[in-house]
This record gives sequence, structure tokens and C-alpha cells, in this order.
Amino acid sequence: MFTPSDLKQFAQRGTPVETAELQISQFKQGFPFLPVVRAATPGDGILILEEDALNKAINRYEKALSGLKVVKFVPASGAASRMFKSLFSFEQNYNDDKPNPGALNDDPSVDQFIARIADFAFYPDLANALDGEDEMHSLIASGKYGAILRAFLMEDGLSYGSLPKGLLKFHRYAEGMRTAAEEHLVEAANYGAIKGGTALVHFTVSPEHRSRFEALIKKVKPVFEKAFGVKLEVSFSEQKPATDTIAVDMNNEPFRLDDGSLLFRPAGHGALIENLNDLDADIAFIKNIDNVVPDSLKADTFTYKKALAGVLIDAQQQVFALLNKFESEGVSSGWIEEAEALLTHTLQVEIPEAYAGLGDAEKASWLQAKLNRPIRVCGMVKNEGEPGGGPFWAKNPDGSVSLQIAESAQVDLKDSAQRAIFQASTHFNPVDLICSWKDKNGKAFDLPKYRDPMTGFISSKSQSGRELKALELPGLWNGAMSDWNTLFVEVPIITFNPVKTVNDLLRPQHQ
Repeated sequence: MFTPSDLKQFAQRGTPVETAELQISQFKQGFPFLPVVRAATPGDGILILEEDALNKAINRYEKALSGLKVVKFVPASGAASRMFKSLFSFEQNYNDDKPNPGALNDDPSVDQFIARIADFAFYPDLANALDGEDEMHSLIASGKYGAILRAFLMEDGLSYGSLPKGLLKFHRYAEGMRTAAEEHLVEAANYGAIKGGTALVHFTVSPEHRSRFEALIKKVKPVFEKAFGVKLEVSFSEQKPATDTIAVDMNNEPFRLDDGSLLFRPAGHGALIENLNDLDADIAFIKNIDNVVPDSLKADTFTYKKALAGVLIDAQQQVFALLNKFESEGVSSGWIEEAEALLTHTLQVEIPEAYAGLGDAEKASWLQAKLNRPIRVCGMVKNEGEPGGGPFWAKNPDGSVSLQIAESAQVDLKDSAQRAIFQASTHFNPVDLICSWKDKNGKAFDLPKYRDPMTGFISSKSQSGRELKALELPGLWNGAMSDWNTLFVEVPIITFNPVKTVNDLLRPQHQ
């Protein structure tokens, strides 16, 4: 299947030939659906923290914080171009030589953008790019909206159409405007370190934008360090070329470019499990780059981030104590019963029927393997129509049932029973995760080993007008973490304010 030139290309990318062969077989065979058993709901898989439990969890984290190495992990490599889909379409089809103010009525989102353009945090920059506010008003009055959009989107203006979300100005303050990346620094300073300590922030970025991120952080870091009384230590990484997946044509044969070389494509956010695996930390807070709010609304975010971390620490300490007890005392029926209770009641794992037929030594081995894994606590918000993976009880290959985050594409919606379970979900995951991947001895787990390789996605794309199939690795918070111990906790909807389109910045939460 592969030529000597292909093998050289594999070596240069760091991609094993066996990996490419496996990916091609996955294109041919497809991926099985995730067998969901029931939706996780409050009291059945989703923990509700009442005031006393909430305060105890926060206190637990705050007391432990000085002895922990905590990092805020922010995937920030994605381009913001999808935020401006309607603006791009309008600009391409609008003729400034024959301005037509009524054309705005054809797309209410563009109408809203123009009508409220002064309410965006980037407005002063855009006005400057157009030689001032007077020129902006003149262009609007004369119906020359294309000139405004070009100055906003294109490289000879603000270049917002090609920048990543992290570099876009999201919010206004009396002292100036803040980008999404800056808001994450503020968050880290408030829950990622004690006063006078160091808050660690790690951004995954694309190579072409890394220098701009670095320049921004260098400029603003001293300002936030002084304002919040902490040291900010910011690091960056890029998605590894070796995690890119091979593309195939519509016949599932390797897709070749005009020069005969193989085409590889970025494999989605699931590839970032490798970046997370490279970090040295006791706890990682994971959150999407666009899910930030102004300071006036951050209090609930700080509260629940600390609380989720406190829930994780409590569960982890129980696991470590029990594993240490087993190590010192050996197998006993009392230890096995205690481990079963911890696994089922705290870690939300339903033991398979076949377990009952095992001897004590086999039971102990199975229990240890289930307890001694990476752990994560995931915030869940009530579903109000936003897209996102949902919380479910799902069956694992070993017959056990545990909590999983599932996207709609992972569930067989053509099966009426599976569809009913999916539709019964009351919550979804806003990518609000607190993770730890060290064992009781402080040794890090090798995270790729806890990924379910059979939870990838196949999508249709094109290259130079030719159709192809692309493969995405198991999602970072889906299949990439499927073999982690997982807890779900309800968090308030105010902690979820994503910016998927530019006009989302006009919502009251972002003004």
C-alpha cells in the first residue's frame, strides 16, 4: 500500500506505519456506537452540591492548594473563522459600488452586527483601521458595508477572519479591552494559586499564531500579576504532527496530493491528550478558549471551579487511602467490600455480573485496576438548547457501566431505544473539567493508554475540489478520557457563556 517515499514521509512526521494502517482499516470498518444505558441525571450520576457540601468542597481545595501544582489547560489553536460565517458570505456577495441598505434585511445577523457595531470591544480598533469613527459612520450611512467587513476580516485590516479566538478582543473595561486569552489569565490568577503564589496557564496554539500569543502574554502578564498578587507562568504547545491522521479518498484508499505525497490532517481536539500528557501537574482545569465572561460575572465561575477541584481531591484521597491499605494489609474480604463500595457509590461504576464469579484474588486485581486510574470531575449544566456532549451511563468493554460524555454522533439515533435515552438527557457538558492523572505515589499515568480508540469520527471533506474522508481521534473529553474515573457535578448555567458567532459578544453576559 505504501511506497518507499511514503515510508520516508511517515518517518519525518513521527507517524508509525502501523498507525496509518489502523486508521485506514477504521475508515473501512467505521466506528461502533457507544452503548448508552441511561441518561445521567441529578441523583443518578449527577451530583448536586447543596450549600454545605459546596462550601466544604471549596475549603478542601483552598486548604490543599498551596501543596498542589495546578495548571489551567486551554485549547486555543482553533481559528475563529466560523464565528464570522455570515459576515464572510455577505461581504462576498455585496457590491459597494451599488450599495443597497435593504440588503441587510436578508441576513438579520449582519444587520445586528452593523447596527450594534459600536458595542463590540474591538470597535475602537476597527474605527482606527477605517481612519476613524467619522469614516465608519460615513460608510454605514452610504451603505458601504463591504468596506467595513473587509477592514474587520481581512489581512489588510484587523485580520479577525483568520485569527484564533484567543487573540480576539471580547470584553470592555475602563482600563482597556481584553482578549479571550487574557480572561483566562484572570481566571487562573483567581483560582489557580494562593496569594503570592504562581498560577500556571498552558495554551495549545497553532504554529502560525504562537508568536502573537507570546507577544500578547509578554505585554499583559505584568499588569495582571500586579493586579491579583500572583505570578503567572504561561506556557505553550502545538498539536503534534504525529497525531495528524491519514486521509483517504471515497474508496478508502490513501488520498494523494498532486505531487504523489500522502495527505495528513489535524485529528481534532482529541489529539491534545498528548499535550496534556506532557504536562507535569497535580490538577488541571480544562476549559474552552471562548467560554469566558467579564469580571462582573466571574464569581460563580471561581466558586464552582474550586468546588469541582474539592470534589476531585476528596474522591482521589479516598482512592489513595484504600490502595495504600490494600498494599499494606493484602487481600481481605473487608478490603474488597470497601473497594466495591467506593467504586460504586463514590466513583459511579456499576460492577459487571461476571465479577460475582471471580475469586478474591481476581476481584482484588479487577478492583485495583478500576481504582488506580486517572480521575476527572466534569461540570454539567442544564440543557437549554446549546450543542454539546451529554452525560450518560454507558456500557464498557469489560461489562461494567460508568459515566461517559457522549456526543450525538456516538449514539445510534436510528435505534428507538438509544434515541429515547439520548433525548432523556437533561444536562450537557460545557467543557468544564478538573483532571488529575497521578497515582498515589505521584507517578503520572500514561494518558493515551486510557483512550478508547473505537470512539473516533469520520467526516467528509475536500481538497482542491476533490472529495475525501477525514478521521478525527476520540474527542479530548469523550473517547480520549473514556477509561478515566469520572464524576459529574451540576454547575450553574452562568458558568457557560461560549462565543460561537461574533454576535454572541452582544449578549448581556459579554457586555
